[in-house]
Amino acid sequence: MRFRHPDGSTVHLAYCTNVHPAETLDGVLAQLRDHCEPVRRRLGRDRLGIGLWLAKDAAHALVTDPSALRGLRTELDRRGLEVVTLNGFPYEGFGAEEVKYRVYKPDWADPERLDHTTALARVLAGLLPDDVTEGSISTLPLAWRTAYDDGRAETARTALRTLAERLDALQELTGRDIRVGLEPEPGCTVETTGDAIAPLTAIGHDRIGICVDTCHLATSFEDPLSALDALTEAGVPVVKSQLSAALHAEHPHLPDVREALAAFDEPRFLHQTRTATAAGLRGTDDLGQALSGEALPDASPWRAHFHVPLHAAPAAPLTSTLDVLKAALARLVGGPHPLTRHLEVETYTWQALPAELRPRARSQLTEGIAAELTLARDLLTDLGLKELP
Repeated sequence: MRFRHPDGSTVHLAYCTNVHPAETLDGVLAQLRDHCEPVRRRLGRDRLGIGLWLAKDAAHALVTDPSALRGLRTELDRRGLEVVTLNGFPYEGFGAEEVKYRVYKPDWADPERLDHTTALARVLAGLLPDDVTEGSISTLPLAWRTAYDDGRAETARTALRTLAERLDALQELTGRDIRVGLEPEPGCTVETTGDAIAPLTAIGHDRIGICVDTCHLATSFEDPLSALDALTEAGVPVVKSQLSAALHAEHPHLPDVREALAAFDEPRFLHQTRTATAAGLRGTDDLGQALSGEALPDASPWRAHFHVPLHAAPAAPLTSTLDVLKAALARLVGGPHPLTRHLEVETYTWQALPAELRPRARSQLTEGIAAELTLARDLLTDLGLKELP
């Protein structure tokens, strides 16, 4: 979906396909048929943006076979779909029964991460619509915080500088400007937007910036306006933003609140949980750890890294951080010029929701994704952007 900003520039809205597990190119093609095109039709649009997640094997197939890449581009066009952004965070296995810490490997100190991201950039240059020259890729925020010493940190910085050089060369070769954004996430070396400023200014390249995920922003109790203003002041580009909402518990000391939270403690993904105290941010790596004993203070609200559907906040006594998303979006695109032109709805946890909230049929998932995009569309038009055909 495309929108005209009051300054005349185009803002793109997509939804991320990491909600549909697929490791191979055949699986990606099946996603387009079974999920993405039905969402477009449900919205009644001639064109729909999707943020493709391409696992290692799918990316390799596309970057080594020009005919496969042309075939994917043709299939996108045929189904009324377009791609300006990729999710390059998960490397493989995101549809596994247990993902947890595996999603952070390989990290930016491992050569596989540089190779994979380079492949994604080359693929995206071939997938961009004919009238679009800018593409974006979100990636892991350097590494998970453990086993990340000074040596690995320097290796990661070197890899990102090498990536920047490759992106420059790609632009010279293809005319396509592909940028990559580190996506701060609780528990990682770069947990907050503030943590991203030093490493990104040290790299000092405008094709390496930040991806602002509004669920992660909220989970870390960052004020969206202060966070985005600090990035602007530091000259860190917002390459893209993922529109998502975290799980919020206002009174985590109450038994009924803990019971409601326990329904979201599931075995597939990590749900890092945080609370803001007078002594600073406190947290656990997973929701179950927070609920067991006294691992996390419960005198003030908790937020958990669980991407809940944008249009359907959990029932009381829980809620979501949709207000954080709205405040961030107003700063991102509500000013005289957008801070980013690539927005992506990223609720990948539909099948990890408590059983009574999960879609029971493909059509229900289609309706849910369409409802999220409708909400995002309405927020954008309320900010003065005009939806384009």
